[in-house]
Amino acid sequence: MSRIAARFARLRQEGRAGLVTFTMAGDPDYATSLGIMRGLPKAGVDIIELGVMFSDPMADGPAVQAAGLRAHKAGASVRRTLDMVAEFRRSGDNETPVVLMGYFNPIYIFGAEAFCAEAKKAGVDGLIVVDLPPEEDHELRPHAIANGLDIIRLATPTTDAARLPKVVEGASGFIYYVAVLGITGTKSGAIEQIQESVERIRKSTDLPIVVGFGIKTPEQAAEVARVADAAVVGSALVEIIGGKGDTVRSALRFVEGVANAVHSSRRKAKADA
Repeated sequence: MSRIAARFARLRQEGRAGLVTFTMAGDPDYATSLGIMRGLPKAGVDIIELGVMFSDPMADGPAVQAAGLRAHKAGASVRRTLDMVAEFRRSGDNETPVVLMGYFNPIYIFGAEAFCAEAKKAGVDGLIVVDLPPEEDHELRPHAIANGLDIIRLATPTTDAARLPKVVEGASGFIYYVAVLGITGTKSGAIEQIQESVERIRKSTDLPIVVGFGIKTPEQAAEVARVADAAVVGSALVEIIGGKGDTVRSALRFVEGVANAVHSSRRKAKADA
């Protein structure tokens, strides 16, 4: 069983939803980024989503774009991102799933076959490639499958009944539901619409459904956790990392608050029913 499958099996057994966090690898520098990554599991994170810096990020809002620029100035690259995952694994965590999220261009330049082999060696579990739809992933998917990497597909509010089967076909790990139209961190989706979409997607796949984009507060994360298998918090965390002071401590304190809200959300919902 893969780390991702094992984590969702554990969440189901415990009767709770999971927390996924997004940070940009190398933001604001390699050492700080690695320090935050190492602290995330203890802070309550169930799956770590690590951004791979790219110069033209079409889905990223201002906060994540700024994080990418900081990482770029600090020397971030595909190789350094893989090095970070490997160091994280060497620190003793062999259970927390790590998913890389980014764009195909850096993978193409690195070489898709070499990238997947190196990602597996480093300890990566899955890939979210934002600009690679199912019809275009033939250069990556065979190499990912050969190395046991999950290909995590994106569904959106505009993914209709005709399109959804193509999205979930060949997907693994989980389905990432983008809760809002547009870029990250700029607006939030209505929980009623999110619940309706999650229920619709469940009819087409047995994979866990993770909801992201626009979740900024513990309260919003808890709402999503009541209807989905996990909630993703990214831009709000990235903004803290881009601030001043002890960003490691501030980031992990924020994550702890979100994790507590997510992990207790279903229990509170039952108590209120």
